[in-house]
Amino acid sequence: MIVWSATVPATGWAAIRLTGAEPGIRGIQLLAFTPYVAGLALVPLLLACGLRRWWPAALAAVTTVALAGGVLPRGLPDLDRGPIRSGGPTLRVMSSNMLFGGADATRIVALVRDNQVDLLALQEYTVESERALAAAGLGELLRYRAAYPRDGVIGSALYARHPLTEPALRQHAASGFGQAAAVLTVPGAAPVDVESAHPAAPSDPGTEVLWRSDYTDLPGATPDGRLRILLGDFNATLDHATLRRLIATGYRDAADVTGSGLATTWPYDGQRVPPVTIDHVLADRRIGVRTVSTHLVPDADHRAVIATLTLPPGDAG
Repeated sequence: MIVWSATVPATGWAAIRLTGAEPGIRGIQLLAFTPYVAGLALVPLLLACGLRRWWPAALAAVTTVALAGGVLPRGLPDLDRGPIRSGGPTLRVMSSNMLFGGADATRIVALVRDNQVDLLALQEYTVESERALAAAGLGELLRYRAAYPRDGVIGSALYARHPLTEPALRQHAASGFGQAAAVLTVPGAAPVDVESAHPAAPSDPGTEVLWRSDYTDLPGATPDGRLRILLGDFNATLDHATLRRLIATGYRDAADVTGSGLATTWPYDGQRVPPVTIDHVLADRRIGVRTVSTHLVPDADHRAVIATLTLPPGDAG
């Protein structure tokens, strides 16, 4: 009985993960911790084998393989990372959630400078953070911007080294969260639609409908149209079918394809929650993905994500 009791919960978890179910707010929240469950699934397998309980051992083995199959590929580089040797221009992008605008602006600007970032996406962007970033010299590094400061968590911004045209604030109808969007023009490449993603967090029962609705607003890839990069705080991991369906429209998750998909990004503000990966860079499949790294930012609860991309050569005009 003890062996079955240890085996069945992990099997149920694997079934939910494999079927793409997201059963209620608690299910949405718990799915984010699937990598931890995949590791713990070895415990009932070893227990059943040690006690020579072969039926539960077989079930535990199937469960372990199923969970590992969904998680382990994130830690292995893909053979296909897009046209990384296309001869097109390099684009370095960065995303950082500023935690009500209180994140260390000096650190963010230093990351931009040290990593030669070309495009910066910010979430939870406020008037105070706008001033702090300006004082830290961000405008000297990234002179173009589409910035929409707001109180609380709904503000958003894009800063860029190259021109940003058609700036807009796309606001989720359900939650009111904003997403700065623009068209980025990089010399030697076709124009790229860029957007700072930030759907509502599934933090309590009242936010489930907001999370689901905001995801219907997120722009899918346009494989037959303009190039697109969507980066930011997605409030979901690759264990959420909702995010996987978005990626399936024609994106690559940059961390996943470079073998960095298990690098966690939240929370990093002292919360007693095992960290998970909810910040992502989604790049059109016509864009190559070379490297991804994460970086601590003082006074923020998210790690910043930096990705090096290769745009396909094209006509910027």
